Amino acid sequence: MSRLDFLYRSDLPHRAVAVYVYLFDRANKDGECWPAIPTIARDLKLSESTVRRALHDLRREGLVESEQRYREKGGKSSLLFKLRTL
Repeated sequence: MSRLDFLYRSDLPHRAVAVYVYLFDRANKDGECWPAIPTIARDLKLSESTVRRALHDLRREGLVESEQRYREKGGKSSLLFKLRTL
């Protein structure tokens, strides 16, 4: 039994499954990672808007939370993604 069986049995669109597996592969032991959306899109060969839709799907299902990170001088940095498993 795979740790991601819950994901494969879900009704999520394939874009959301691909993005979750990508984030899962890059997450630390606390289930956190912070790749930029353009990086995810490039690596998965998806458009940035498709990645954003996938993240929306994952947030709606409660599988991913995101938090905006900021640089010391106040500028935006990449999002912090926190993965949840069922």
